[in-house]
Amino acid sequence: MTLPVFSRDDTVAVALAPGVGLGLATTDEHWAIPAADPATILRELHGDVGPRWVWWGRGSAADPIAMAGVPIDRCWDVTVVHRLLNGTWRAPLGVVWASLQKLDLDTLPKMGQLGLLDAPAVEGDRGQPIRPDGHLRPEWIDGGFGETPDRLATWAALALDAMHAQEHLLAGRVDPDRAASTARSESAAELLCAELTTNGLPIDEVEARRLITKATGARPRTMAEEDERRAERDERVFQQLEPRWEINLRNPAEVKAMLRRQGIDLPDTRAWRMEALREDEPVIDALLAWRKAERIATTYGWQWLDEHVRGGRLRGDWSGSDGAAGRMTASAGMHNLPAAMRPLVAAAPGYKLVRADLGQIEPRVLAAVSGDAGFIGATQQDDLYAPVARTLGVERDIAKVAILGAMYGATTGESAGALAGLTKNYPAAMGLLERAAESGKRSEDIFTVGGRRVRMGTTADTEGDIDQAVSAAAARGRYARNALIQGAAAEYFKIWAITVRRRGRALGAEVVLCLHDELLVHTPAEHAAAVAVMVEAAVHEAAHYWSPRREVRFVADVCVIDRWSEVK
Repeated sequence: MTLPVFSRDDTVAVALAPGVGLGLATTDEHWAIPAADPATILRELHGDVGPRWVWWGRGSAADPIAMAGVPIDRCWDVTVVHRLLNGTWRAPLGVVWASLQKLDLDTLPKMGQLGLLDAPAVEGDRGQPIRPDGHLRPEWIDGGFGETPDRLATWAALALDAMHAQEHLLAGRVDPDRAASTARSESAAELLCAELTTNGLPIDEVEARRLITKATGARPRTMAEEDERRAERDERVFQQLEPRWEINLRNPAEVKAMLRRQGIDLPDTRAWRMEALREDEPVIDALLAWRKAERIATTYGWQWLDEHVRGGRLRGDWSGSDGAAGRMTASAGMHNLPAAMRPLVAAAPGYKLVRADLGQIEPRVLAAVSGDAGFIGATQQDDLYAPVARTLGVERDIAKVAILGAMYGATTGESAGALAGLTKNYPAAMGLLERAAESGKRSEDIFTVGGRRVRMGTTADTEGDIDQAVSAAAARGRYARNALIQGAAAEYFKIWAITVRRRGRALGAEVVLCLHDELLVHTPAEHAAAVAVMVEAAVHEAAHYWSPRREVRFVADVCVIDRWSEVK
């Protein structure tokens, strides 16, 4: 069949099913295209630029597109925009559609056989995706949309309808243009997450085995041998006890009691608290070493290697939103890899890693979203905290703690005095945080600058208990302060990441890790210097598109490395 031709200005919905074909829909026309390899057809339709593609979510489009490496940059993911609009993490398609159609969520249909009293006529035509009650059919959601090319075309058309409904809702945000822009960038970031899931993080498997062996011993051949390894790790701590005895080192209460018997009385057994005693107390040194080895053994040990490493890549599931302020998140422990394990993250032969870390991103975002002139002025410096410290007349470290405390709701300690100076000298920035805190205390949802709803919860669980209610309200206030800035920073970060993804394609560069404010880019060695320049330029390009105040300066530390552990 003759394929349609689309321009950059077109908006086209798509649904794919490998081995079946793809369905396309515009406002005026539908196409059902049989194809064993629909991604190849989509690549041809996309061409050099392509239209803006619309899809329901990962399963019906983004995942097969990522697996095929189709170079799409502009898209609209209905499930992602639902999360943005509603402040949720999970977005089942039945809930997404019901929310847009204002249907009762309590009447959502479920997969399964009809009950004896269910009338078949109520089900209507099962060849159509919408039931007579307006809900999507669960069997379509569960993969039935991909049974035929005609169904794929129908499914694509429904995604287009959902997008139009979401556009209407976004138009009701305080800044509708910015909210719509966020919807597009968040959708592209979710496609990047599909690629991260498919492609994985490059690692040195030989180094991984060496590190695990060093921390936990050789790979155990039996469960009994694994128990022996565990006992050996425990014994290194027990040997430091006078007199020697055994406890459950995995129980904090028992560890705390054990330390007390050794004359070490601590309010808790947090690592940072014990670290100060490490040099003087052998048992503390042994306990901290045990914790590192135990964490590797239980979370990053041989089983982790077997389950998540294939073909020289660490593979986990990525999502563009953590359900709170919208940070990217990953499974397989990629966001919590211990420093001792970072040497295993390494470029493949002939490649380099370009690592980039945004500098002081949260206070710079605060300056941008608040429009505080004094704070904006401070962002012109590489070290934003230094000019703030001079203004407040305090040490630089105290100014830093005060600024972070204002954003996290910590108003006590040695920086408490500096907080009054912040309020006096930076009233717009501090006022924005205070208003967010007050909204949180009242259980009122807040919205990031990009239009993401952040839910604050309710007071129902604390009714009748005044002390508990006050404490819960204060916690919501602290959360609201932080979420307002964290959410905005996540929106900026994702624009930066998708800009690097788009710009890096011509250089053979691939984003392989997005960790809070840090990017790792895998690039051919001959292009490493050019990619480093591109990544830094993307910081400013992303700021141009995202920042409400163009004069705010954003910075990043960029370097070319072979292993992640080389970063100081």
